[in-house]
Amino acid sequence: MTSGYTNNPDAVDALVQPDAVHRDVYLSDELFELEMQHLFHDSWVFVGHDSQVPNTGDYITTTIGRIPVIMIRTVDGAISVLLNRCAHKGSKLLSAAQGNVRSVLRCPYHGWTYEFTGELKFIPLKGGYEGTGLDKAPANSGMTSVAGVKNYRGFVFGQLSGAGLSFADYFGDSLSSIDNMVDRAPEGRLEVVGGTLRYAHNCNWKLWVENLNDNMHPMVAHASSAGTAKDLWYANEDREGADSSGEPPQKKPMVVEQFEPFVAGYDFMDNMGVQICGNGHSYGGANFSIHSGYSEIPEYDEAMIAAYGEERTKEIFSTNRHNTVYYPTLTIKGAIQTIRVARPISANKTVVDSYTLRLVGAPDALLNRSLIYNRLINSPTSVVGHDDLHCYRAIQEGLESSGNPWVSLHRGHAAAESEGQVGLYNGTNEISMRGQFRAWRDVIVAGMKRAQSS
Repeated sequence: MTSGYTNNPDAVDALVQPDAVHRDVYLSDELFELEMQHLFHDSWVFVGHDSQVPNTGDYITTTIGRIPVIMIRTVDGAISVLLNRCAHKGSKLLSAAQGNVRSVLRCPYHGWTYEFTGELKFIPLKGGYEGTGLDKAPANSGMTSVAGVKNYRGFVFGQLSGAGLSFADYFGDSLSSIDNMVDRAPEGRLEVVGGTLRYAHNCNWKLWVENLNDNMHPMVAHASSAGTAKDLWYANEDREGADSSGEPPQKKPMVVEQFEPFVAGYDFMDNMGVQICGNGHSYGGANFSIHSGYSEIPEYDEAMIAAYGEERTKEIFSTNRHNTVYYPTLTIKGAIQTIRVARPISANKTVVDSYTLRLVGAPDALLNRSLIYNRLINSPTSVVGHDDLHCYRAIQEGLESSGNPWVSLHRGHAAAESEGQVGLYNGTNEISMRGQFRAWRDVIVAGMKRAQSS
C-alpha cells in the first residue's frame, strides 16, 4: 500500500483513472483521513428525516463523517443542525440516539446551556468571567451550526464547510427520486417508523455504495439465497395454473415477490438501465426495476386517485427506481419506501443504518410490505444481505494481496465518457462506479488545494 497522499493532491488525483481505480482507495488509512477532512466536509451529507423530530425539543444525534451533530426541532418549528459540542470544554451535550429536551440544551459537565438554535443562554457563576475576555472569545458565541443545512421535502442534509457546491448544483436532477418517493404518499409526506436496523460491514464504505447499482452481481452473489427461494416456490408445481390436485394456483407470497427479481437474469438487469446524475449520484431502474412487478393494493390505488387524480397517479406509479445513490452516503428506494445510510468508521469498517418510511395516508398493507422488505433485505437477519457481506469482506481482504494494484471499472467504458457522463446507460454498465470515483477525486483534490492555498 502506497503512502504520501496527505500533502500531495496530484498523487490522489492519479488514483482514479478513466477505467480503473487504485486499490489504495479502499485500503489506505491516510486516504480515509482525507475523506473525513474534505469529502465529508464539502459534500452535502444526509443527516436525518424531519419526521424523526416532530415536536419542539425532539432531537436525534448522528455524525457527518466523524463529526458528531445534533438535529433538533426549534421553538419556531424549524430544523437546526448543530455540532454536538459545548463551546466551553468541548463535551458532547447529548449522547442518546434520540429524545426530547424540554427547554434548553445543557452541557453535562459544567452546565452551560444553549437555545435549540445554539445561542448561549446561561453560564453558572458567570461573574467569574468578568474582565477575562470571554465576551470576545469564540466560546461566548455559543454552539456551532453546520454551515449549510437544507430540508428538502423532509430529507435534511448538511454541509460542514460551506465551501462546496450549492445544494441545488450538488444534487441536480437526482432529487426527482425524493420527489417521487414523497409523491407516493396520498398526503404528500413521509414518516420514519420502526426504528433503525444497524448492520456492521468489514469493508470500506465505498464498496457498499458501489454495490447499490452494480447489476452484474445479483445473479451470482444471490443465487444461493434469492435463487433458492425462487426455486422452492416453483418446484414440483405449475404455479401458473392449477396444482396437481386441481386446486386453483396459490397466490405468490410477498416474500417471493421481493426475492425473485434479485435473480431475474442479466437481460433484465441490463434493460433496467442506470441514470447518471453527476457528482457521484445515480439511480438504477431508470426504465423499470426489481420493484416494478409487485402486486397491486387496491385501497392504496384508491387513496392515491382521490388525492391526485387518475392521470397524476399513473405518472407517479410509472417510476419504480431501484437504488438512488445520493453520494456519498445515502441511498433510497422510493418504490418500497426504505432508505439506507453508510456510516464510515475506518478504512475497513462501515456501519449501515436502514430505515422504513410510512407513506402518510396510505393503507397499512403498504407499510407492512416495506417493513418486511427491510427486514428481509437490509437487516442483520437478512436473507440476501449476507451474500453481499461475504463479498465485501472478500474484496477487502483480497485487495491486501500483492500483484495488480488496480481495480477494473472497464465494463461499458467509452473514450468520450470523461467529457460528461450524465445520461441514461444500460443497467450493467459500470459507469455509476466510475462517476462516484470521479466525484470522490474531484472533491478531495479541490479541498486539498484549497487548504494548501489558505
